[in-house]
Amino acid sequence: MKRRLIAAIGIAGMVVSIAACGSDNKDDGGSGNGADAKELTVWLTVDAQNNWPELVKAADAAVQKKHPGIKIKHEYYGWPDKNTKLDAVLATDKAPDVVEMGNTEMLGYMVKGAFAPVDPAQYDNSSAWLDGLKASVTYEGKTYGVPYYAGGRVANWRKDVAASVGVKTPPKTYAELTSALDKIQKKEGDKFNAWYQPTRDWYAAMSFVYDAGGSIAKEDGGQWKANLSSPESVKGLKDFKNVVDTYMHGDKTKDESDRYIVYGQGKSAMIFAPAWEGATAADPKNDKTGKLKDNLENFVMPGPSGKNLPVFLGGSDLAVPVKSKAQAVAAEWINAFTGPEGQKGLMDKGNLPNNKTDLATLKNDPATAVPATAAESNWFVPMAPGWGQVEKAQVLQTMLQNIGTGKKTVEAAAKEADAEIDKVINTK
Repeated sequence: MKRRLIAAIGIAGMVVSIAACGSDNKDDGGSGNGADAKELTVWLTVDAQNNWPELVKAADAAVQKKHPGIKIKHEYYGWPDKNTKLDAVLATDKAPDVVEMGNTEMLGYMVKGAFAPVDPAQYDNSSAWLDGLKASVTYEGKTYGVPYYAGGRVANWRKDVAASVGVKTPPKTYAELTSALDKIQKKEGDKFNAWYQPTRDWYAAMSFVYDAGGSIAKEDGGQWKANLSSPESVKGLKDFKNVVDTYMHGDKTKDESDRYIVYGQGKSAMIFAPAWEGATAADPKNDKTGKLKDNLENFVMPGPSGKNLPVFLGGSDLAVPVKSKAQAVAAEWINAFTGPEGQKGLMDKGNLPNNKTDLATLKNDPATAVPATAAESNWFVPMAPGWGQVEKAQVLQTMLQNIGTGKKTVEAAAKEADAEIDKVINTK
């Protein structure tokens, strides 16, 4: 799933207004105010407008059946534009009643009090929400949103290159993976990337950290502390460095933004990336080899720990702004949209569901088994009040570049990153 998840910024100016307002009726069946609302405004991204408009209509119909005559208005935004518009209206009387958020965008808004708490018990399958998505809507023990759908990362390699060294099936263990890559690297030479793994790709690097039992930060007694220099995290960073040192022979100062293009140029046998990247590389306009169509294979990335490598779980959530005048009906619409029928429709469109129950059904289908299995083991960013103020991409990418280029030892680079994170991670 290709999407641009941008940080939640520029909302500090609305805090006083929101905090002073709050919810007008907090005793309305436990679901917020506006049970008899006559209008509902729903903001979604263009993903819904372009790819599953029938699911939006079905949710509308369910709400209108219960509330005859209610008017439901939809507005659709691109990812780069949505938050600018949202920030401008959240402190006014024109706030939407439902808004789609990238799951990495939720934290800053929850910290500032922009969204109304929701009762998970009102939503189907809430007890089985995927861990990474559940974390994204939870702050200080309260729930402020509902997971919508998800996307994860998988390994993808060229079957022809693997077969050229006698490997005909995808690896099940990390030892099998590195054995195959060693053979490929030896055969293809030092100008080829057996595994094209951009050094500054912090999503991939942190997967190795979590696989080793480490983390970006840990909470203790209500306070968060950076954890990249812990022995476990350092081991994960060293595992990642070994991949970059051994199989990545490209520019070690690059991020992952053009990985699919490099892959399409035939300069690599494998990538670890969001599931859409392999298919995009094989698109005729990107495939410069003419060999990628029907020749790429996804598989679940094994980790050095002996388990599947934990993956960052990206996705979308739905939230109800605290200034909504239709919070109860908004909750009903969200449940209709993200409930069993909605999840089935989203899965039919190639998305991962928001819950483990539906995810299990995808594991039984060979067409979806790989991304579904990979998503079972997942991690998410620290839900610390100041995480949104951390220049996370810059801090983590700088650490990884220093490690990958050998400018600093793993231990020194990790301590430096910890110091930068600790400056603001507990700041509200």
